[in-house]
Amino acid sequence: MEKIAITGLGVVSPSGIDKRVFWANIKSGHSMVSNIDRFESSLYPSHIAGQVKELEVYSQVSSRLLKKIDLFSHMALVASEMAIQDAKLDMTKEDLKRVGIFAGNAIGGWLYAETELRDMYLEGREGVSPFMASAWFPAAPQGQISIQYGIKGYSKTVVSDRASSLMAIAYAAKNLNHGKNDFILAGGMEAPVSPYALLCCNTSGMLTKRNHLPQSAYRPFDKTRDGFAIGEGAGILILESRERVKQKNARVYANIIGYGTTTDGVDHIEPASDGKELGRAIKIALDDAGVSPSEIDYICADGAGTKIGDTTETKGIKLAFNSHAKKIPVSAPKSMFGNLLGASGALDLITTILAMENSLVPPTINYSTSDPECDLDYCPNKAQAKEIKKALIISRGRGGINCALIVEKP
Repeated sequence: MEKIAITGLGVVSPSGIDKRVFWANIKSGHSMVSNIDRFESSLYPSHIAGQVKELEVYSQVSSRLLKKIDLFSHMALVASEMAIQDAKLDMTKEDLKRVGIFAGNAIGGWLYAETELRDMYLEGREGVSPFMASAWFPAAPQGQISIQYGIKGYSKTVVSDRASSLMAIAYAAKNLNHGKNDFILAGGMEAPVSPYALLCCNTSGMLTKRNHLPQSAYRPFDKTRDGFAIGEGAGILILESRERVKQKNARVYANIIGYGTTTDGVDHIEPASDGKELGRAIKIALDDAGVSPSEIDYICADGAGTKIGDTTETKGIKLAFNSHAKKIPVSAPKSMFGNLLGASGALDLITTILAMENSLVPPTINYSTSDPECDLDYCPNKAQAKEIKKALIISRGRGGINCALIVEKP
């Protein structure tokens, strides 16, 4: 892969809206997982989550538009505007036919859908908003961002479970390699903190049930783990070609240099127990980047917080890195704000970029009991000072989807 520059970051997360607030909470290891307080959730097996606060303080979305869109589109619009401003782009001076949007999410906009379906049963078809059809479906955020800025270039929405946004970002980078667009808004968005979405997540069997201790519930790679806590949010990055960056002398946060993806093909939910295909995805990414295993300074893990998820991820890393595996710090920063499902890869990439910028490996919090099957350096509970020149981000979806993206410090 030819290097693709990341020039702007926009983040909406439980750990903060705006990259500075977000990073301050991440580096301190502060958990933002709490009991769900928006609706009666106590009867759910898992009723804790990372929830976004004060979105309206940062939002420029009109009240009229808010009536027509779901929360995941609202968060995506806020993150997009932040990314555009961060990259110092003037959209009025761009050829909008050469601008793209690549977005990923897993479940769509269920808060809007649930509300309108309830009204349909109570009031009949007259009670349903005409915007129901366009508000909930997974491509809605892409459409709203396009309308907001008049973007008309080649775009795509990816739905690939928890791997959705990292896959979308990788596709965006490949797209720029082929010269189809001048720059792309790429990332993910997810809003699973609603009654039906929470029910669906619970039936997956992957959520933690430590409701009495929400801040310490999500504990990737720890022997006492029992699943992840969900989270909501959006992460949008501005991707530009190196030639364009040179012409405008833009600031570059990091370069995307390699990507690999594979599927296990053994079960419709669980990954393969041997981690071989994940290891192969990582090797493909390393080869694509022209990087040796010894050059990777940090791995941002998928960190599912389930036994099979954590053990197979550890196996995959060992298969790809061999003797170097135990020398590389591996962490799951999402343990602090929850697993954002389809948006998790975008937030992991933003976290990794900020870690590079600050020469600090973010911690995996809530790590107390080591697991013999998970024996890497998971950067437990406290950030580690380290220069990060090249990093690997891993994102995985149900059904054995494996994605690996490599970035380097400019």
